Amino acid sequence: MDTQFWLERWEAGQTGFHQGVVNDYLRRYWPTLGLEPGSRVLVPLCGKSLDMLWLGAQGYRVIGIELSRLAAESFFSENGLTPEIHEEPHYTRFVHEKTELICGDFFRLSAADVGPVDAFYDRAALIALPAAQRPAYTCQLAKLTGRGTPGLLITLDYNQLEMSGPPFAVSQQEVSGLFESSCSIEHLLHFDALEANARFREKGITALVEHSYRLRRK
Repeated sequence: MDTQFWLERWEAGQTGFHQGVVNDYLRRYWPTLGLEPGSRVLVPLCGKSLDMLWLGAQGYRVIGIELSRLAAESFFSENGLTPEIHEEPHYTRFVHEKTELICGDFFRLSAADVGPVDAFYDRAALIALPAAQRPAYTCQLAKLTGRGTPGLLITLDYNQLEMSGPPFAVSQQEVSGLFESSCSIEHLLHFDALEANARFREKGITALVEHSYRLRRK
């Protein structure tokens, strides 16, 4: 999957991955990270997620990274916000008060582009990537965060033979393999989510599990 795939999904309005409400696991587990108000939170592959609004409302500064300019513009317009727009050589920065969205390729950004990161939140980034790209994602995330940085990771797991994805299945074992060298991992939740997800049942999925993890950079 290349960048064009995601740009075309946004252009075609094929954004079933977008949640119209704030994620329940974010509300439940984010406070356990123990962050100070004003901490800067990185949200990779953020789309137009309402989770960023929630984080901002809790007093955090949010730095989202999104490939699609349409997604970035939609986040601000749909929430009645007018950002300042700064064009950079390989990305565009949208800024509104405590929220910044960098519109560009996550894998091309440097720590200097992103700035200081006090925590990270991933609900739909890792599961948006095919298996071959996930090691590069975790490596890049490690480059953008420093030692001791906490994070909340939310994944899905199902029989990948029943649906090709995205979102892709990411097992607990794979999370361990991807993050164990860069992060400590605490498994917070294992939840049978099939009954609440008609979209997956309609695609033939027979079992769907949601996982939440608390991570901390080593």
